[in-house]
Amino acid sequence: MPALTLDTPHAAPEVMISAQQIHKSFGATNVLRGISLQLQRGEVVAIIGPSGSGKSTFLRCLNHLETIDSGTITVEGDVLVQNDANGRAAYASDSQIRSIGRKMGMVFQSFNLFPHLTVLENIIEAPMLVKKMARAAIVPQAEQLLQKVGLLDKRDAYPNRLSGGQKQRVAIARALAMGPDILLFDEPTSALDPELTGEVLRTMRELAQEHMTMLVVTHEMGFARDVANRVIFMDKGEIVEEAPAKEFFSAPKQERTKAFLCNTL
Repeated sequence: MPALTLDTPHAAPEVMISAQQIHKSFGATNVLRGISLQLQRGEVVAIIGPSGSGKSTFLRCLNHLETIDSGTITVEGDVLVQNDANGRAAYASDSQIRSIGRKMGMVFQSFNLFPHLTVLENIIEAPMLVKKMARAAIVPQAEQLLQKVGLLDKRDAYPNRLSGGQKQRVAIARALAMGPDILLFDEPTSALDPELTGEVLRTMRELAQEHMTMLVVTHEMGFARDVANRVIFMDKGEIVEEAPAKEFFSAPKQERTKAFLCNTL
């Protein structure tokens, strides 16, 4: 009688970010109305939607650049914020917030490079100050990252000598220098001329191919369709629709989604 073989169960996907019922208001304006999202390890999720829909605010809430009114955010199982007995957001301690924050890198639409520092110095600044790394240890890593984004020849240049696309690629290298498990992108190409957008998207595509976990707020529909595993459409502070990328673009279900895509594709 042949030996009985058992199928080895697939490991459950590792949840990198879990955000549940996130509410956020600025004064009387409700910007986020119960947003819930899970991001798995190695997944690329694109968040799209009209301006003012709460996309960037949601991203900033995930890494504590904004505080939420209520809801729960965990990063790799560590609780950043959860509701107290009164249903209001209660944050972890400052040291825990800093520890959780180091798991995530953020790339902004406006680059945020230090103008008085060279490209290399921009990249090594945070690892030296925050992680207390020795300059001799971080410089070779920084040079490898500059090679990765195609800018090693600009290591000693100042930001004002770079194009917008080059600045954004330096910003990506700077975020990677901290060794994050997750990268958050807040409309990384919206400040760029169309001809410079491609070089930044190419770098992001390469990161996706390396299975970097990425949450990307973007207006680039081609990137969302071709690179993202999942697409989320937000409008008026709510998630209207989410689906695997191919399904999202080929067969959107909600009329609001269809109208948005009709105007952007």
